[in-house]
Amino acid sequence: MSPRPLRNFWPIWAVVVARGHVAMEHIAALLLVIGCSNSMTDCRELQVPVSIFETADECTAERPFAMGDVQGQAQHIVAKCLAVDPALEDDYDQVVWNVRPDGSLDASLAISSLVMASNAMRPEKDYLSQE
Repeated sequence: MSPRPLRNFWPIWAVVVARGHVAMEHIAALLLVIGCSNSMTDCRELQVPVSIFETADECTAERPFAMGDVQGQAQHIVAKCLAVDPALEDDYDQVVWNVRPDGSLDASLAISSLVMASNAMRPEKDYLSQE
């Protein structure tokens, strides 16, 4: 599976409450919809009207409707609701997915492995004394 950058969903809890609508406190599920060629070799993410949900049940209920919304955009369409860990929702930055030749979709949310380099032997510069 190759990682793909996650669309900018985070932090969703900052949604503004307007006209009596309740703001999401966190995301419980992300709906991923993928369209492929008949040979399953050329696949891409398909955009759907709603792709984030407060509960996994809401995502599961919306899945068939979302697949209907993108009907005709690809020869083969697969979709999966991905669970979101509330403790990590600000850290997720990739959707990793793969469509197998049999048409099944493997997918997950991931956090990049960011490595920071530092040199503890190099003393910090004191810019005030270097004038």
